[in-house]
Amino acid sequence: MRLSDIMGHADLAGYAEVALVLFLLAFLVIAIAVLAPGRAKEWERASRLPLEDPPRQTPPSPGAPPTDPSISPAAGAGARP
Repeated sequence: MRLSDIMGHADLAGYAEVALVLFLLAFLVIAIAVLAPGRAKEWERASRLPLEDPPRQTPPSPGAPPTDPSISPAAGAGARP
């Protein structure tokens, strides 16, 4: 008995059909979620992101506490754990 005979009689065609139906359902759900009319405002904002300038970060003043949570105030400004 050859492998092609075994696979031919295994009746695996149903799995391909189930996978196709699942793929189509997932595609439709994603397409509806992306193209929903209520998301137009979000897509408009996202379309402008590459054109906007990033927010400027100002350097901390010399006496300000550190903003890095890994630096504890008790260890001093220059010490790292």
